[in-house]
Amino acid sequence: MNNVLTPGSLSGLRALVTGSSRGIGADTAVMLAAGGARVAINYRNKQARAMKVVAGIEADGGEAIALGGDLTDPESVAAMFAVVEKDWGGLDLLVLNASGGMETGMGDDYAMKLNRDAQINVLEAALPLMPPGSRVVFVTSHQAHFVGTAETMPSYLPVALSKRAGEDALRARVDELDAKGIGFVVVSGDMIEGTITATLLERAQPGAIESRREEAGKLYTVNEFAAEVAQAAVDPIPENHTRYVGDISGFRSVR
Repeated sequence: MNNVLTPGSLSGLRALVTGSSRGIGADTAVMLAAGGARVAINYRNKQARAMKVVAGIEADGGEAIALGGDLTDPESVAAMFAVVEKDWGGLDLLVLNASGGMETGMGDDYAMKLNRDAQINVLEAALPLMPPGSRVVFVTSHQAHFVGTAETMPSYLPVALSKRAGEDALRARVDELDAKGIGFVVVSGDMIEGTITATLLERAQPGAIESRREEAGKLYTVNEFAAEVAQAAVDPIPENHTRYVGDISGFRSVR
């Protein structure tokens, strides 16, 4: 595990990472906790998995809680943040990591409900708890960020369109966030090896991972990308509020 943040550098910071019972979200949460933050591990229905992340953080001397919450259910989101307010009195960092849309049996509109509507609903619920100096980090992919200007794998297109819609909806709030003294950063990553999304894309289009690796020269691992997300929580806000992770030359060049 890369511990990219200096121990104690986030002491006193209260963070919530959505979709953090595994993968990028879990590794991001662990890194934030290693920096001294109190971290809320959000999960939808995998409580045991979330508790394992909490236990690992606590074993390393950190502080974490597990918070169940279906982000597509406003009442569930409200209940989750009620716990944050009761236990912590506020929130300093919101990492919007949870996403989906390639699952089967979730309904045709699920991708948009989760990747756009839920992101705004979570932000709305969090804002009253976030003081000046807080930050919101939205995690996305190059294929979503650049959708419409670069070729996107057909099986990923509904996710890409919905995640870009979510990013646009969040970016529309930047002036409001600025006025409240809250920073906003989009972290856009190339295909990440070891994620469920990459596995599903490889299954739909065999050879996709190796092809992209050859084109980009390098693909980030889950842990390497999580380190970038964690760093985005503390680094200066980049130009256009966007932190790119991995090669983007091919995405920029296709119009």
